[in-house]
Amino acid sequence: MKSPTKIKTLFLDIGGVLLTDGWDHHARRRTAVKFHLNFPEMDSRHLLNFETFEQGKLTLEEYLDRVVFHQKRSFTRGQFRDFMFAQSKPHPGMIELVGRLKRRYGLKIVVVSNESKELNAHRIQKYKLDRLGDSFISSCFVRFRKPDRDIFRLALETSQTPAKEIVYIENTPLFVRVAEGLGIRSIVHKDTKSTQAKLAALGLRNDQGDIVE
Repeated sequence: MKSPTKIKTLFLDIGGVLLTDGWDHHARRRTAVKFHLNFPEMDSRHLLNFETFEQGKLTLEEYLDRVVFHQKRSFTRGQFRDFMFAQSKPHPGMIELVGRLKRRYGLKIVVVSNESKELNAHRIQKYKLDRLGDSFISSCFVRFRKPDRDIFRLALETSQTPAKEIVYIENTPLFVRVAEGLGIRSIVHKDTKSTQAKLAALGLRNDQGDIVE
């Protein structure tokens, strides 16, 4: 019987896998409630700008100019930014699991994410993801976003790992399908326990027992 291909590299999303989504629909709604903003108006402005924002073609200040501070507000930019950044929360179970697997198997970790520059930097620094990831293929730096196949091609080139030796963990099924189309085995992440079981089936077993968020 042919032995399974050894996994040498993990591709990981940040939002929805290692951390909560940084600036999704729910975070924007909470922020609108906090600052008494008209959410439908704010969200429509966001939808017109978010792709450009996540591709690094708008700074955070320019984004806020277009989405929030196009009129006089009773709160400051600093107050808004602080609350915006505070919406990010860790998924400790996943961060711990990936860290243990990296140490046990000598895995290379490549983070592939759609995030704006300032939020991406905040999340990496605050939750010490730079200790986990070996490289970060962030949309704000490479100037294209998932589901563009080029972001996965760049991750492949950066990792210098054959696709058959990679597992990609992602919570968005469409992005998983795109990665699989390039020969990258993928896991649709739902929770830490199920992802841990799927990784174990691929030969990446956690040596510290169950991890449950």
